[in-house]
Amino acid sequence: MTESDHASCVRPLRFAGAHPSFAGHFPGRPIVAGVLLLEAAAEALRAWRGLTVRQVVDAKFVAPLLPDEDAELELVAAGDSRFRFTVRRGGDMLLRGTLEAA
Repeated sequence: MTESDHASCVRPLRFAGAHPSFAGHFPGRPIVAGVLLLEAAAEALRAWRGLTVRQVVDAKFVAPLLPDEDAELELVAAGDSRFRFTVRRGGDMLLRGTLEAA
């Protein structure tokens, strides 16, 4: 069974404090930009199923991810072309949403 045969995919996430986005997002109190988290979900879907994202159906940002924090991204198949995703830091939900594949 290959990874693409599984109903879900889990990947670690970590954005180094030296990442260039932190200079502007936000100086003095940097957080990982939401677009970086959404791109990580899109990249995980591409690696897992070979699919590209047509649209982000919904996304709820619950709490920030900070530089150099470890988190986990999970994708779960939720229909023919939809995938639910979550980002968690330990037991804390940071982000949840749905991607639609092209």
